[in-house]
Amino acid sequence: MEQRLQNTKLGLKLPTDPRWAHLAEIDLSEILTDHAYCEQKAATSCITLIQAYPDYTELVEQLAPIVTEEWGHFRMVLAELKKRNLALGRQRKDEYVNLLLDCQKKGLTKQESLLEKLLVCALIEARSCERFRLLSLHCAEEVLRDWYHKFMVAEAAHYRLFLDLAALYFGEEKTKTRWQEYLIAEAAIMQKLTPRSDRMH
Repeated sequence: MEQRLQNTKLGLKLPTDPRWAHLAEIDLSEILTDHAYCEQKAATSCITLIQAYPDYTELVEQLAPIVTEEWGHFRMVLAELKKRNLALGRQRKDEYVNLLLDCQKKGLTKQESLLEKLLVCALIEARSCERFRLLSLHCAEEVLRDWYHKFMVAEAAHYRLFLDLAALYFGEEKTKTRWQEYLIAEAAIMQKLTPRSDRMH
């Protein structure tokens, strides 16, 4: 019941199999490497949005501290790797994110495409929040459970921020309608992908 309620709050229509958290513990170097690059890419995405839409004052002011926070998360994961005498591996292709990007509407103006970008970011943060929650509940190491809980809380706030920015610039109704379409598409993507122990998504 708790899992269903959590997914409802996030809007996700297809929950992750809780067994994924146990798979992720099989080789911590792999999941931590992927986690590190996810945080790095999250910071880069915020920078890209700021650079593309510098005249959107609220967006710039709200995303600037997120850049710092996401980069801080990247450093936290690097520190955890070092503590465990593990090396940062190579960045790998993120099939989940690439499939989400394919869902973006084409032929839009730069201004119109902002809604697509914000909702994709919100969805990535929502799924990351859900995955971190599973790790915070099911990791064998208590220290890791507490560690992942901090990431879960942060991702929840980021997810909400991206949705709020979308509603600010495009209105509640339009944002809600398009968000529901993305949630349906994301559920279909999740059904296609096989859960992997070396991927956050």
